[in-house]
Amino acid sequence: MKRMIENNTMKTAIIMLLLGCLLFFFTACGKKTDGAKKAEDTAGATETVTEADTSGQAASEKDGTEQTKTEADETTEVTEDTSEKEEGNAGGAPTLLYQGHASIRITTSEGKVIYVDPFRGDGYDVPADLILMTHGHADHTNTALIEKQNEGCQTISWKEALVDGEYKSFDLGYVKVDAVEAYNENHDERYCVGYILTFSNGITLYLSGDTSTTQAMVGLAERNLDYAFFCCDGVYNMNVAEAAECARTVGAKHNIPYHMVPSSNLDGFDQSVAESFDAPGRIILQPGEELVLE
Repeated sequence: MKRMIENNTMKTAIIMLLLGCLLFFFTACGKKTDGAKKAEDTAGATETVTEADTSGQAASEKDGTEQTKTEADETTEVTEDTSEKEEGNAGGAPTLLYQGHASIRITTSEGKVIYVDPFRGDGYDVPADLILMTHGHADHTNTALIEKQNEGCQTISWKEALVDGEYKSFDLGYVKVDAVEAYNENHDERYCVGYILTFSNGITLYLSGDTSTTQAMVGLAERNLDYAFFCCDGVYNMNVAEAAECARTVGAKHNIPYHMVPSSNLDGFDQSVAESFDAPGRIILQPGEELVLE
């Protein structure tokens, strides 16, 4: 009996030990599983946050790139507008080339080329946009010298400028052309004109054409002209003394003698006549010289 009790006690102890081991094993595994799960959840959360951060950073970088690009585009557009504006105003002032006799070529700030009374000198190789002629004498109408005309080139002669006794005006955008009186015993008032040119920079230029003193010259003083050319050959037109008096009447800031010799003079210029032109603000231009109208 005693041995049986001892055996039962030992069996019970062994069973209890086994149960204890099993309980410890399952408890430990449960805790490990929870820990692993917690670690996995933490890793998953970290991965999610990382992906969100990366996505947000990428979006931020994308937005930043687009913003920078937009700002750059705006800067480019402003630059282009400024460039176009500067290009539209390039030069700012017309340039006048005195070719000789009564012949003049003017290049405006817009690049338009105007020929007046073509006859003498060089510089007819630049294509024309406008040709002006004051009257029909051969020393004012040799348009064959002008080698080329741009598309849309206009010609304004005494025929268009003086119609039924009315002096016409022509606004071409880059220049405004006003016809004015010009006449003497050698030049019929019905078929001769002078011109006043007003350029886009506001500068005004009077070209007397072939004339002597006219009644209209007194009224020209009201226009506060910047430059004025006066013929003064003393054979077919007024002489240099009368031309200087006309210059004082018209009252331009700068006065320039031209057509100072008859057309038979191949030079189309006389220095002694030019120097005797005693007018305020006198400028003497020799053939081939340029003058910036500003």
